[in-house]
Amino acid sequence: MEIKNLAISAAQKAGRLLKERLGDSGRIEFKGAVDIVTEMDRASEDQILTEIKKFFPEHGILSEESAEIKTMSPYRWLIDPLDGTTNYSHGFPVFCVSIAVENAGEVVLGVVYNPMLDELFTAEKGGGAYLNGKKIFVSQIKTLDKSLLATGFPYDIRKTGETNLDHFSNFAVAAQAIRRAGSAALDMSYVACGRFDGFWEMKLKPWDVSAAGLIVKEAGGVLSDFKGRAFSIHGKETLATNGLIHAEMLSVLAKK
Repeated sequence: MEIKNLAISAAQKAGRLLKERLGDSGRIEFKGAVDIVTEMDRASEDQILTEIKKFFPEHGILSEESAEIKTMSPYRWLIDPLDGTTNYSHGFPVFCVSIAVENAGEVVLGVVYNPMLDELFTAEKGGGAYLNGKKIFVSQIKTLDKSLLATGFPYDIRKTGETNLDHFSNFAVAAQAIRRAGSAALDMSYVACGRFDGFWEMKLKPWDVSAAGLIVKEAGGVLSDFKGRAFSIHGKETLATNGLIHAEMLSVLAKK
């Protein structure tokens, strides 16, 4: 089986499992004051890992709920088996499965699946971005005051000084509107297909942004940190836009 086909199949199977069990997330464990993991996070992850290990046992794996599997292979899978765990645990139907594949440290494949809407976002490096097989592009909104933005808040918001509330306040009066849906991978995928014009967030993990980051890039979007420097899936800041409002968003992020 090809890597892309396996990634899509695994994401869809896990997504269907999550959809079937929505409203019955099972036991909830707290990893922090507000950061949780449910039985369904692990059930989804187990299903995905089983598929990968069956067809590509030599590949490395970095998944949110498990210890990293390191191998000699240049290929590594980055998996968020349930992006939007808090939403899911409350029965709020906004969540997704995110799967990316790296080759020699570079993300070459991204898959984000929203089972509630049966929407499959995919991208391969240099091959464009797609939603259910149809090519997608970022929006053409040119100014921040006409833009619909998305963001999220850090899992350690009760303990950190970097709450994002200052940026949220600044953007609230600068943009047309802001949405906080609770799934970074979905938010970024929505930037890729033009539903959102920009997205910013802090303290995201590689499994949150690797797949959707490639999808944004392949849809013609722009990614950076909050100072305009090169985007890294290992960085602490993520800014993803249609490119046209990127400079304006950087200016707002520079405000204190």
